[in-house]
Amino acid sequence: MSITSSFTSATLCGSLVSPKALGCSNAFPSNHFSNPFESSKLCLTANPKKSIAPVQGIRCHAMQVETREAFTAGKEFQLSDVIEGQQFDREMLSAIFDVAREMEKIEKSSSQSEILKGYLMATLFYEPSTRTRLSFESAMKRLGGEVLTTENAREFSSAAKGETLEDTIRTVEGYSDIIVMRHFESGAAKKAAATANIPVINAGDGPGEHPTQALLDVYTIQSEIGKLDGISVALVGDLANGRTVRSLAYLLAKFKDVKIYFVSPEIVKMKDDIKDYLTLNGVEWEESSDLMEVASKCDVVYQTRIQRERFGERLDLYEAARGKYIVDKALLGVMQKDAVIMHPLPRLDEITADVDSDPRAAYFRQAKNGLFIRMALLKLLLVGW
Repeated sequence: MSITSSFTSATLCGSLVSPKALGCSNAFPSNHFSNPFESSKLCLTANPKKSIAPVQGIRCHAMQVETREAFTAGKEFQLSDVIEGQQFDREMLSAIFDVAREMEKIEKSSSQSEILKGYLMATLFYEPSTRTRLSFESAMKRLGGEVLTTENAREFSSAAKGETLEDTIRTVEGYSDIIVMRHFESGAAKKAAATANIPVINAGDGPGEHPTQALLDVYTIQSEIGKLDGISVALVGDLANGRTVRSLAYLLAKFKDVKIYFVSPEIVKMKDDIKDYLTLNGVEWEESSDLMEVASKCDVVYQTRIQRERFGERLDLYEAARGKYIVDKALLGVMQKDAVIMHPLPRLDEITADVDSDPRAAYFRQAKNGLFIRMALLKLLLVGW
């Protein structure tokens, strides 16, 4: 019997691999597989948080499969956690966006949804948040679920007494069905997901990643521009510490003929790991110090604030970086008429208030889209497609 017919839960994936996905070995020769090709891997994505015996003897070759079937109603979601942008491929993104559009209809409806009735979501936020925390809580309630929340968990939880993150997660999972966590340390979300037996969503881990922000950003670009292939995007501001731009770069790399411009003060330039990833995946990128010139060529200007909280006591470095790149009326004058300005918010002075009335200012529409994406993710992680 071929592997194709033996394992109906197998999915074709490149970056779409949970850290806890079942491993592959080299016991079988490639002729046991249907139409193998070398550029991707076959991974089993059954929910690793259920009790599963290890599967032996699977060689990493890809199969040509109808992956769209995996996204039909009633199927389990392919991911057990949402931790980083690298987990998603473009086909899954398209399917998630379809669900998000259904969530838009639910949000506009006057009737109360009961899709997540009986489910409890715990939000653990060790760093400040307005949009992310409130949109997750709103998403859960709009789908009929309930919320357990702690704001500023770094100070007002047992973490202040020295409790480890692992112990906190083991405790909270006993009270809830899903955990949404923001943490000040990069990698904390992976640690939480490795500990928990329920789904964990990374709502931002220090300067690491913010995958749900990237999902809503790409959803917004598609909604505003009408396409994701063949676009030019300027990432502006604090690129060294900004987790949103890191996750967004990972997702933009899934699409064809994308060009990314990095515009930032020297001290907060995009880190080499992102640039290396883009190069490896054939994405054209360029660093520039001239925002005016770049903005005139781009479909999207994605502005970010310089993050004072990441500079520690070196406020001299913060002051040197802030205020260098501003989106104002003068910049609007050189932008294309169908381009958009985006920002993950909050903003300080990096976008002037008089820009808000321009139809190209998409950042508040972008924030609203976060509700639909997070409704979709909660639905998918808890009840599936």
